[in-house]
Amino acid sequence: MKKRSVIVSIVVFAAVLGISAYAYNALSANARPENDLAVAAGQGEVAGSGENSESEKTKAPDFTMLDAAGNEVKLSDLFGQPIVLNFWASWCPPCKTEMPEFDKVYKESGGDVRFMMIDLADGWQETKEKGLKYAEDQGFSFPVYFDTRQEGAYMYGIQAIPTTIFIDGDGYIVTAAQGAIDEKTLLKGIDLIK
Repeated sequence: MKKRSVIVSIVVFAAVLGISAYAYNALSANARPENDLAVAAGQGEVAGSGENSESEKTKAPDFTMLDAAGNEVKLSDLFGQPIVLNFWASWCPPCKTEMPEFDKVYKESGGDVRFMMIDLADGWQETKEKGLKYAEDQGFSFPVYFDTRQEGAYMYGIQAIPTTIFIDGDGYIVTAAQGAIDEKTLLKGIDLIK
């Protein structure tokens, strides 16, 4: 009896290890920086050049966030210039890996593109104070905004962070990337919205 339960335990343990390895590989493939961008068109996402007809374009959902000083800012008030909209949190390791590259590209963009680095400050796991301290400690120069009511997260259906959305100057979503992206992918997205 003992021998049989030991064998069953070993088989179950091996199965759990196999499933875990498969799940890890499947999930980590989605979080690699070399992920490509998906161009939003209508209801679905398709890979493409970002040149959609007017009827296929998706207007970027509007929401209100707070700036570092606590002032309300509406996304729609910033339309007129290409926008890189990035949802993040200071506790998120993949967010931390991509942020130095976002800051580098922000500095090099010379103001041609507006960076909206949206901290998902839920007031529990992430607070405005934690997000500000993290950005200051890292010496980031891009502006940080706060989604304290999770309005932006809801409007954009954010299910995982980081998530980056590229919005053209007319306020239409051109492409998006879920998971950490590298500088090359960030620049590719920016090229699509310029």
